[in-house]
Amino acid sequence: MNHTPTYQGTALLSYGFRPFFFCTALFAGLAIPVWALILSGATDIEFLYPSRDWHVHEMVFGFLPCVITGFLLTAIPNWTDRPPLNGYPLMLLLSVWLAGRFAMGTTWFTPIVVAIIDGAFLIMVAGVVWREIVTAHAWARLPMGIIISVYAGANIFFHIQILNQTDADLAARIALALIIMLLTLIGGRIVPNFTEDFLDEHGLSKQPAPFSFVENLSIALAGIATLSWVLSPQSLTTGIACIFAGLSNFARLVRWQGWLTWPEPLTFIFHIGYAWLAFSLMILGGATLDIGLSAEDALHALTTGAVGVMTLAVMTRASLGHTGRPKHANTPTIVIYLLINIGALLRIFGPSLPLPDDLLLNVAAVLWSGAYLLFAIVYGPILFGPSLDE
Repeated sequence: MNHTPTYQGTALLSYGFRPFFFCTALFAGLAIPVWALILSGATDIEFLYPSRDWHVHEMVFGFLPCVITGFLLTAIPNWTDRPPLNGYPLMLLLSVWLAGRFAMGTTWFTPIVVAIIDGAFLIMVAGVVWREIVTAHAWARLPMGIIISVYAGANIFFHIQILNQTDADLAARIALALIIMLLTLIGGRIVPNFTEDFLDEHGLSKQPAPFSFVENLSIALAGIATLSWVLSPQSLTTGIACIFAGLSNFARLVRWQGWLTWPEPLTFIFHIGYAWLAFSLMILGGATLDIGLSAEDALHALTTGAVGVMTLAVMTRASLGHTGRPKHANTPTIVIYLLINIGALLRIFGPSLPLPDDLLLNVAAVLWSGAYLLFAIVYGPILFGPSLDE
């Protein structure tokens, strides 16, 4: 882990994962209950945009960019061997993200002003990523710069569609397709690496299978499936492509020997998260072909399942590892993992249970958002305090 020797400020602003992971947890812990109250009719709160558009935007372009930024600002120094963004520049970046959430959550500003305030954040993040890639000549990380740049463009496109009073689902699909590719690319590197570390530490001879044709095929199929889903979400081609992409990524997961890591939930949770990704691709394909779950429930398998679980997996491990603490999941961390998975399962399969939909939705929201609030409570002191290895 790189440190900037001249930085003497508060620990919270010493590294990007600290403020952004904490804000991610608080935002997810509050925004989802608000959405559940709106759906159940318990509140008539109004936003500048229609409530569904607010919910979609704030999870896809508010919540997700926050945790992605925390991850990138932590990973980039390791990729480039350059000092991390910290201090006042980090505070400025966080302030822009907070301003976007405030603008989207009120009716105080005109739509064009909201679009400018909110759109600025991902543009700034893309600028930081490109600056580090170019300065360090880290050309192997070009895909990250491209993905974040397209992500910023998708957010702007979302606002343009809303301003033109047209359906913004296309912009959301573009962003979610990028998230699928991020999970496939980054997950495909960190999950087997963390697994290998665990197996080595415990003297186990078995190892994750090396990168091979299976990995290339699964990445390519995921790319084809997501592109088809963006352009033609209801087509036969999309349904078939998503199913094959899910199956190939599940085969990829099996090759990583994840079942051997169950004694350490901090590592095992990554395999659960990647299984959610493969599963969500398969049921998204099935929904497209009118097989199995509805399109909405299939989409929530991706967002509440794959994204929710992988996000907390990264947040917990990085918060421990980058503050000099043992990479071990204590009881509260295990509870976090249980809450996020049970909440996701209820959100996806709850409609098929013989219980009131509002009750199931609210319980799922409480469990899912509760996982993030518990993270803020348990890991907040870690994120605000100094690293043990400093």
